[in-house]
Amino acid sequence: MQINKNKVNEIFIIFLLIHLFVWTLIPAISNNNLPLDTIEALAWGNSLDWGFNKHPPLSAVAVEIFYQIFGNQDWAYYFLSQIFVVTGFFVVWKFSENFFKKNIFSLLSVLLLVGIYFYNYTTPEFNVYVCELPFWALTVLFCWRGIQDNKTSDWIIFGVCAALGVLSHYLFIYLLAAIDVLFFYLIIKKKINFKCLISLFPFFLILSPHLIWLVENDYTTITYGLHRTGTGDQNFLDHLSHPFIFLGKQIGILIPFLVMFLFLISKFKIKFNLKDKKLLFLLSINFIPIVLMFLTSMIMGVKIRTMWMTPFYLFFGVLFLYVFQKKISLKNLKYFFITFIILFILSPILYFSVSVSQTDKRTDYPGKKIAAMVQKKWNENFINEIGVAGGNEWHAGNLSYHLQSRPIWDNFLSSKKINIPKNNKDGFVLIGDQDILSNVCNGVFFKVENQGICMIGKKK
Repeated sequence: MQINKNKVNEIFIIFLLIHLFVWTLIPAISNNNLPLDTIEALAWGNSLDWGFNKHPPLSAVAVEIFYQIFGNQDWAYYFLSQIFVVTGFFVVWKFSENFFKKNIFSLLSVLLLVGIYFYNYTTPEFNVYVCELPFWALTVLFCWRGIQDNKTSDWIIFGVCAALGVLSHYLFIYLLAAIDVLFFYLIIKKKINFKCLISLFPFFLILSPHLIWLVENDYTTITYGLHRTGTGDQNFLDHLSHPFIFLGKQIGILIPFLVMFLFLISKFKIKFNLKDKKLLFLLSINFIPIVLMFLTSMIMGVKIRTMWMTPFYLFFGVLFLYVFQKKISLKNLKYFFITFIILFILSPILYFSVSVSQTDKRTDYPGKKIAAMVQKKWNENFINEIGVAGGNEWHAGNLSYHLQSRPIWDNFLSSKKINIPKNNKDGFVLIGDQDILSNVCNGVFFKVENQGICMIGKKK
């Protein structure tokens, strides 16, 4: 099966457009509510800062830009997520052109990613991991260009993309650590000079406001991240079990990818030439971050959550094709494309089926209905607008997203009392534990969907 160069480019563009359309449409018609992480980002985005209690700020900035354009249209945030995904795909395509003479290999390096569910099934939820994807890909691309051409502009863009990646999620540091290992090796071998250090200037310039915020807020995002790993509760066996559970999950995740890849090769034979700079680069950016994650789990005895690995496999297709390119049989493309199409179709069907058949998911939460009830009750009792939605990011974040005035989110509802800010010119809607709110609310109180609602404003 032969495909000419122009046809390959057409297939790639069609793939990107269909992926963008399908993974925007399917969740838009099957979900009743936006996913948790997207609602959280919207809550933070309504009151932008240089960081938040769980994550750095870039995901919140992205959804806030879209809110200013589209408002509370759910489909827009599924669309936003797919923009980040297909941008990552496009950068992988551009990167792969440096490694293959035939553009069919560039196409295959992207299509292989359909076999990894991080790049389809989980993408409707715009979160910090999806937010990392384009910056992970761009950082790798401009790092390679910097190494190859040593242009100042490439090193500056590399530093910018690396900083934006860290502002998406701290695990981006694992990629940067892998690149640092590679730089150290290349400097020793005198295959790169210190011009690469130019990238540190834009990197720290962009990161500095967040670093200042981090210090001023007692490193709250780092504390949250460590808490998510279960740090502090380990026993000796955790240092052995957690890393190998992590490793087993990664193998399981890659099975569809490997099945697709096996249809391409005629002989399974590997011969590594570590003097090959291209191979060395690909091994570094693909495997060192995973090895570092494995060592983190082993040394600290912590759990590695599966979703954290979302950007780690972006360049696996390029690596595998580069290593085995002499063993690739293009005669087998027919079987590869059949497998690709099956997976490409099956994934959204499964997503739609699960979304429709299961009714107890976050995306089934009646956020719009609750907001309408709150708005109706508010209009009956108060004359001013709702300015603040108080409570956790999920319940209060949904109110902030759906209410007409789009109140800012603030988690000033503690376990036993309401900490109302002194400047209470605007009205407040507080959502949380029924018993706590019923005892302390000095406004209008009612219950909805197992939550208590307390409303405080200027009465009619």
